[in-house]
Amino acid sequence: MTKSLDLVIRGGAIADGLGAALVEADVAITDGRIVQIGKVEGTGREEIDARDCIVAPGFVDIHTHYDGQAVWDQCFAPSSWHGVTTAVMGNCGVGFAPVRPQDRERLIELMEGVEDIPGVALHEGLDWAWESFADYLDALERKPHDIDYGAQLPHAALRVYVMGERASRLEMATAADRAEMRRLAADAMRAGAIGFSTSRSINHKSVKGTPTPTLKAAEEELMAIAMGVKDAGSGVLQMITDFDGEDVDGEFQLMRRLVEASGRPLSFSLMQKHKNPRGWTRILELTQQANSEGLRMVAQVAPRGVGVLLGLQGSRNVFSECPSYQVLAELPLERRVALMREPGRRAALLREIQDNATTPLGERLVEFENIFAFGNPPNYDPGPESSVAAIAAREGRAPGEVAYELMMADGGHGMLYSPFANYADRSLEACGDMIADPNTVIGLGDGGAHVGLISDSSFQTFMLSHWGNATGRFDLSWLIKRQTSDTARAVGLYDRGVIAPGMKADINVIDPDALGMAAPHMQFDLPAGGRRLLQRANGYVATVVSGTPIYRAGEPSGALPGRLVRGPQRAPG
Repeated sequence: MTKSLDLVIRGGAIADGLGAALVEADVAITDGRIVQIGKVEGTGREEIDARDCIVAPGFVDIHTHYDGQAVWDQCFAPSSWHGVTTAVMGNCGVGFAPVRPQDRERLIELMEGVEDIPGVALHEGLDWAWESFADYLDALERKPHDIDYGAQLPHAALRVYVMGERASRLEMATAADRAEMRRLAADAMRAGAIGFSTSRSINHKSVKGTPTPTLKAAEEELMAIAMGVKDAGSGVLQMITDFDGEDVDGEFQLMRRLVEASGRPLSFSLMQKHKNPRGWTRILELTQQANSEGLRMVAQVAPRGVGVLLGLQGSRNVFSECPSYQVLAELPLERRVALMREPGRRAALLREIQDNATTPLGERLVEFENIFAFGNPPNYDPGPESSVAAIAAREGRAPGEVAYELMMADGGHGMLYSPFANYADRSLEACGDMIADPNTVIGLGDGGAHVGLISDSSFQTFMLSHWGNATGRFDLSWLIKRQTSDTARAVGLYDRGVIAPGMKADINVIDPDALGMAAPHMQFDLPAGGRRLLQRANGYVATVVSGTPIYRAGEPSGALPGRLVRGPQRAPG
């Protein structure tokens, strides 16, 4: 091959996205597609030196919440900082289409409550240039972005659109309601939806405390929508449910019946619950059985503990329920820190924190055996010895005093880490076991959401740096497969996630020795000055979308080759 090429990536160790052993080769790209792998003789209009680096497919993140951010922002940060080249949003049944003008506020309140995205930012950033789901996709498509993205039809928006106030009152859908939801679901899939998502979680509530409208939707309603997806002939199903109580098998059987009837693939969220540390194993047994009988069902799992970050700039900290803190909570950080350092105020806070356990939230905020020093670089596997309670015991101090000093560090920018899932054993072994299961797929990073509490859109970087470099439990090439071809195929995207001729040229060039993450930091750059936690990555030499570098050494190139992905994509040829 001697003709001029758009891009040549030279001398890297190729991780093909299918788990094969690393092989040193060049990669040639033209017109957004990979055209050659091997010794490339031609010259690229642009070239990347990948010696001593891994060349991998771009990561496909199937669980994000950029439904609002994609409207006002061209950049899918922080996910794109961590090598994500395709993001799927509209998970957990929440989103902004379809919508009638009188229901816009209801959807904002639900997104703010469920996903901790500031309502003021949503009010300022959403232009509501749509009503139907197809209109929403068209509105998104009018703005160029840094990476590719797809959207799912959210059940809450669909239910409110069809049922109005009755949806929020958790009334049962009528036969006419169900028929209309089925029709609209089919229309959304034909317009380009990646799939349909719903939530059956009691934890999902609006900012006013009302349950998500989908909480008690009957099986007949879910079945009607699943059949609408079947009518369109494309689309996946995504669900979050609590798997609480004694009827775990019954809840799983409901999901199974949806797949049996519709023939559509289904994924669901799965974590290790701290109150039932081995419950996840039963659910994976049921998943394995379903797959052995020809049903396509996978659990979305996380590679590390899922937890909140407690700090003075975030949505919560250990003093949030203390009266002496509440009178300061809205002050600028510098002023707040100065007042908190006053001896009398400090003493009042440490005294009042002892009473926190009298409220449900306060009880969690003083669970010091499960609140850990975080640090920079952040430690997501701190072990029991790093808990605030353990530090306090070693030093002969009160846990509240230790928590106070850790949060007040660095001018009040210090953070504490409190995992509420996947860390019951004070280790990540359960996460490793879930990652290894063939009936799981990596998800749950929630990019674009929980912006004042959680910063998990760095899952892709953590997967490689922890499970590959730090522990060595898994081969790097296999870990790359788990978040490229495996995730892409889970949502029907067969044109990406693999480095091979003809495939879409979404690529990461990674320095494995430098790979890592900085501690999350708070940035006030959402519309109306809203805050969000962001987390930078190290070790990404280049990230390429459709053959165009969008980042070099972590810095944006300014190119915006990302496009809306409408529905499933076939493999080349």
